[in-house]
Amino acid sequence: MPDRPNVLLIVTDQERYDVSAPEGPAMPQAPGLALPGHDRLQAEGMRFEQAYTPTSICSSARASLLTGQYPHAHGMLNNSHGPEALQRNLSTGLSTVSRALKDAGYRTSYVGKWHVNRDEGPGAFGFDSYQGPDDPDDEALAEHRRRLGVRDDQIEPQDTVWTDHDRDPTLIAGTVEAPAQALQSAFFTDLTIDALEDHARADEPFLHRLDFVDPHFPYLVPDPYASMYEPDDIEPWRSFADTFAGKPGLHAEHLRRRGVRDFTWERWAHAVSLYFGSVSLVSDQIARVLEALDELGLAEDTLVVHTTDHGDFAGAHRQFNKGPLMYEDTYHIPMHVRWPGHVEAGSVNRQMARLQDLAPTIREAAGLEPHDTPSSRSLVPLLEGRTPDDWPQSLFAEYHGDEFGFFSQRMVATQRYKFIYNAYEVDELYDLAEDPHELHNLIDHPAYRGRLEHLQDEMLHWMELTEDPFHEWTAKAFSV
Repeated sequence: MPDRPNVLLIVTDQERYDVSAPEGPAMPQAPGLALPGHDRLQAEGMRFEQAYTPTSICSSARASLLTGQYPHAHGMLNNSHGPEALQRNLSTGLSTVSRALKDAGYRTSYVGKWHVNRDEGPGAFGFDSYQGPDDPDDEALAEHRRRLGVRDDQIEPQDTVWTDHDRDPTLIAGTVEAPAQALQSAFFTDLTIDALEDHARADEPFLHRLDFVDPHFPYLVPDPYASMYEPDDIEPWRSFADTFAGKPGLHAEHLRRRGVRDFTWERWAHAVSLYFGSVSLVSDQIARVLEALDELGLAEDTLVVHTTDHGDFAGAHRQFNKGPLMYEDTYHIPMHVRWPGHVEAGSVNRQMARLQDLAPTIREAAGLEPHDTPSSRSLVPLLEGRTPDDWPQSLFAEYHGDEFGFFSQRMVATQRYKFIYNAYEVDELYDLAEDPHELHNLIDHPAYRGRLEHLQDEMLHWMELTEDPFHEWTAKAFSV
């Protein structure tokens, strides 16, 4: 075992925690998903049962993964690509895990979705090479499809599900005729295997990051994935019955804004079947990468991490995509780590973990100082079966807004309870043991008053530790 392992970081896009959890999706009856890559990582590594994203929006979460900081610290409060972006670019002056490993002699490469900066790519943050959809000069996928003989019409979506917006409907899901190997996720897997072959010929350790575009909507999949899960066999999410009684009015309003207010479960079931198919497609690609590590003789010397930026509603709480709703569907995320010689195969960790904790974790695994802070802390002790006495028993998350406008939220969660502060709206309190699908807001329940005050104090503690600029005003809100 070398002192400095190779690092392979695999990031999916909008992958729900529960699709790969042993208990499966939060449905009365749910199909067992075919997930060979996930299953292998779970069997050979550690699954984190309580991992959360710091925010449920792409650019912000991805910047946190790079820097180990919360959005209010790194500045990417919402997505970078649209006209509503508060900040177009993450500062290249910030410390990132990729640059730290590059400076320490690691070969670095990146394939797939970027979506952190509008004007600078991964090369500005320590990656030696990049190929993916955020490269304006990238024509590789089109050329790949031409070599496969795939026509443009084979990529056009069929059997589609759209939102109900009259002016500009959004495509949620559909099928395509093109073979799976012509899709972006399969192509990115090909490029990753090429990169691993190149790294295998070198003497230096490597950091390679593979960011899939799936299962982010639109869920577009070919057969066999398109017919892998029968819509008629998928019963509604348990949270589909949510009436939003006693909750922020924005929850019901968001159905209208997203154009899904009148969606029946029949419409959602078709989309969810394709979401599941998309996750299975990605899992097959993860399995291909793991097989390549075996064939190249790299598996024993490589730390493999799989996670996502955030989850996806996919019809849960009747919602589409994500937004100013801090439910488990979008904040609770999958996280698997395989590290031969360090991680017990088939183990499960139940401590609270955060997406941005992977930055100091990878640094420490590579032999560098992890630079633990209140914003992120190395998971290496947990990976090695040790739980420090001072390991936090709660975690903190935030949200600032997306396409429909800005809305300040803060969340503190423990293994049982979740408290959400909604500035200028009704706050939320959930007992996840009694109400795992978050149907009943307990914010005014007298029996939970003491628990609420404790969680408010915990939130203020996190806000002070992480230098959240809204700490003072939140404290005043709690005092009246």
